[in-house]
Amino acid sequence: MAATGGSRGVVVVALAANLGIAAAKFVAAAWTGSSAMLSEAIHSLVDTGNQALLLLGIKRAERPADAVHPFGYSKELYFWGFVVAVLLFSLGAGIAIYEGVQKLIDPRPVTDPYVNYAVLAVAFVLEAISAHRAIGEFNSRRGNVPATAALRASKDPALFTVLLEDIAALIGLAIAATGIAIAHATGSPTADAYASILIGLLLGAVAAFMSIEIRSLIIGESASPEVRRDIQEAILAEVGPDRPIRAVNEIRTMHLGPTDILVVASVDFEDDETAASIEAAVSRIEATIHTHTPAVRRIFIEGQSARDYARSEEVLAGLPPKTVAAPATRSTERALTAQAPAGMPPSASEAETAAPTQADRPAAPPAALLSAPPTPAPREPSAPSPADRTSRKGRKRQKGKRH
Repeated sequence: MAATGGSRGVVVVALAANLGIAAAKFVAAAWTGSSAMLSEAIHSLVDTGNQALLLLGIKRAERPADAVHPFGYSKELYFWGFVVAVLLFSLGAGIAIYEGVQKLIDPRPVTDPYVNYAVLAVAFVLEAISAHRAIGEFNSRRGNVPATAALRASKDPALFTVLLEDIAALIGLAIAATGIAIAHATGSPTADAYASILIGLLLGAVAAFMSIEIRSLIIGESASPEVRRDIQEAILAEVGPDRPIRAVNEIRTMHLGPTDILVVASVDFEDDETAASIEAAVSRIEATIHTHTPAVRRIFIEGQSARDYARSEEVLAGLPPKTVAAPATRSTERALTAQAPAGMPPSASEAETAAPTQADRPAAPPAALLSAPPTPAPREPSAPSPADRTSRKGRKRQKGKRH
C-alpha cells in the first residue's frame, strides 16, 4: 500500500493549495472583473472538489473484501477518478469557455490589473509546490521510463490526475497572466476573453486524456511487462524434468487497483504427480510471486491439460473443437524407453498409441441398453409352399359344392 500512501499525501497537498488559491482568485475576479481570473478561480475550485473525491476514492478502495464484492473495492478509485475527469470537463472547461464567449459578446474592461498579478503570482507559487510534490512521486515510480510512456502506463489515477491538474494549472496561470497583461496594455478586454477560452480548451484536453486512461483501467489492464516477467519466471521455475509442471498454457493478469493485481494461470501438471506435490508447487509459486511483487494479492492456478486448454480456447473463439492426440505422460515415456532397444527412443506415434486417454476410447453403451432384451428383426413375407396352394384349391372346391 506504499503507492497508495504516497498518492494520498500528494492529493492532500494539492487539496490544501487549491482551496486557498480558489478563494484568492474569486476575490480578485470579483474585484477586477477579469474573465480569465474568474476562469482560473473556477478551475481551482473544480480541482479542490476533484482532490476531495480522489481522497474519498482512496478511502473506499481500501475496504476489505466481503460476500458482495469478493475481490474487494480497489476499482472504486478508478470510478471516482472517472467522475473527476467528467467534472473537470463539464464544469472546469465548460464554464471557462462560456465565460470567455460571454466576455466577447459583452466586453467589460479589466480594472486594477495589479491585483490580478499579485494573486496569480501567489497562485503560481502554491501550484508549483503541489506540482513539485506530484512530480517527485511520479519520478520515483517511473524510474528510467520516459515520462509520457510512464504516464500512459500508470495504474494510479490519483497520482496522474493531480499531476496533470497541477501542470494544467501552471499553464493556465501563464495564459491568464498573458491575457490580462495584453488587455491592460491595449485597453481592450478581448485578449482577456480569449485567454479564458484557451484555459477552457486546456482543461477539456486534460479531461479527455484522463477519461481515456481511466476508462482503460476500469475495463481492466494487465500488469506491467516487468511484473508479468517476474510472475512468468516464478511459474516456469516449476517446469522441466523432475518438476511437477509439464507446460504452462496461459498466464493472465489484471489490475483491480493501483496496488491490487489479480493473477490467473493455467498449467499442465504431470499426470503422475501426487496432490501433495502439486500443492507444494503452488505454494512455492505463490511465495515467490508475493516476495518479488507485493502488489499481487490474489493468485489462482488451474490444472488443465494442454489439449483441454486448446479445446476450451477453440470453443471460446466459436470454432468447432478439433481432435488432438493426447500427449505422452512422463510414466508412459519411461515405459516406452525401457521397452525400446538401446539408443532408440520411442517415436511420437508409439507414445500416442501407448497412452490413449478416456476421450480417445469408444464410449460404453448406457446401462439401460445393456439390460434390455434383444428386439427380433422383422421378417420378410415368403412365397406360399405347394402344400398351401393345394389346400387352398380344395377349400375353393368345397365352397362350390355347397353353393
